[in-house]
Amino acid sequence: MTTVCEKGKCTGCMECIDVCPKKAIKVIDSWIEYNAVIDSEKCIQCNACHSACQNNAEQVLTKPIYWKQGWAQDDCVHMRSSSGGVATAVERAFIKNGGIVCSCTFSFGKFEFDFAETEDEVCKFTGSKYVKSNPEGVYKKILQKLKLGRKVLFIGLPCQVSAVRHYTKNHQNLYTADLICHGTPSPQILDSFLFDYGIRLTEVQSIRFREKNNFKLEQNGKRFAVPITTDNYMMTFLNSTTYTENCYQCQYAKIERPGDITLGDSWGSELEKSTQDKGISLVLCQNEKGKELIDQADLTLVDVDLKKAIESNHQLYQPSQKPKQRAVFFKELKKGYGFKKAVKRCYPKKYLKNIVKTVLYNMKFIGGRTAIK
Repeated sequence: MTTVCEKGKCTGCMECIDVCPKKAIKVIDSWIEYNAVIDSEKCIQCNACHSACQNNAEQVLTKPIYWKQGWAQDDCVHMRSSSGGVATAVERAFIKNGGIVCSCTFSFGKFEFDFAETEDEVCKFTGSKYVKSNPEGVYKKILQKLKLGRKVLFIGLPCQVSAVRHYTKNHQNLYTADLICHGTPSPQILDSFLFDYGIRLTEVQSIRFREKNNFKLEQNGKRFAVPITTDNYMMTFLNSTTYTENCYQCQYAKIERPGDITLGDSWGSELEKSTQDKGISLVLCQNEKGKELIDQADLTLVDVDLKKAIESNHQLYQPSQKPKQRAVFFKELKKGYGFKKAVKRCYPKKYLKNIVKTVLYNMKFIGGRTAIK
């Protein structure tokens, strides 16, 4: 098997697919890792894929020149968002000023990229998505729009932002926002979790991974855990168990960033708890383009202690650490034992604790308010 980059290091950015003139690249998802594989029969040895791959060249990363925390001034935008709603406010302002926004959506069981050209359309981008998205083909579309003189704002993971900048040669009309990413699992992991409940990802019409500080998976309006517990998918995600291999070596896990702005949660904020409960975004601005994005949006921004913000967002100084249970977890999944059994095998205490909490909650002993320690 000939791969574009070293085995296990593929980020799944899909730029190599877009640059290949012979469609000789296919990204293989093995749950544990992604690999961009070259079809030797189609390959013409042009080396375009190797040149495009971010693992084969040093990336252009920049320290922030400006940092704030805040939220959208529009209360509806603020409350609907996972955090402070800054991304949505920036998107709406960008479109209002004649631009196009490109970001990740969920549709027909797939996490893919789409465009928004009206303020109302950006609602399809709302919400955190804790799974690997697929940007295949979107870089070509973005470049086409840039060549037509349109301004495009791309919002995605750092590896995806790096790819779109490289593919478009960081076109003057391209604006980028990278998201603080702690790692992403394959969509097949999510499908495996849902299968325990007799659901296939392709059957899901709507999905939500969190509501403000409440990390719980919800599909078609139904949750998989009672209010005082965390479902198995989010538990393993938050424990860094299910990410693909490259995430534990992420070259973007640092304060230097690839985007014009960086957006995330303002964990560790010193603002009042009532304000934190509504959601606060962290905003890092790397250049004048980024400053333009922030200045034109309707935002409430206040000072933030950058040192504390970095300490509370470990992905701003180091990649997520691979837990020792990860190998066994994937081994169980590969055997076909199911997500629940894999969690039970790797995290028996947490699994049992959640079972007890669920039983007691359903018996109304604790009413969903007082958690068992």
